[in-house]
Amino acid sequence: MYTKVLLIALGLAALAYAAPGASSEESFESGEAKYNFNWAVRDESSENDFGHQEARDGENTQGSYYVHLPDGRLQKVSYHVDGDDGYVAEVSYDGEARFPDSASYESNESK
Repeated sequence: MYTKVLLIALGLAALAYAAPGASSEESFESGEAKYNFNWAVRDESSENDFGHQEARDGENTQGSYYVHLPDGRLQKVSYHVDGDDGYVAEVSYDGEARFPDSASYESNESK
């Protein structure tokens, strides 16, 4: 009798373990993506000046990045991504491009 009760108990335990929804593996549900970050680099000695910021909430993503160009201008890109609309960017420049005078460049090169 004791053996029959033990076998029934083990059988019920096995059924409960194998029941739908019961799993030995953990399941993680993924929710909507949501984040916000930014970073920047400004190094006077190397003249590196650039950065990036972005925020996302579900399918709506907005951000911008910038870089100090070798010609002296600051290039800025603002963008957004909204579901099926895709990536939409607006590029702008601050400052005026400055190039070395070719005559002074050639005279400095010969020194």
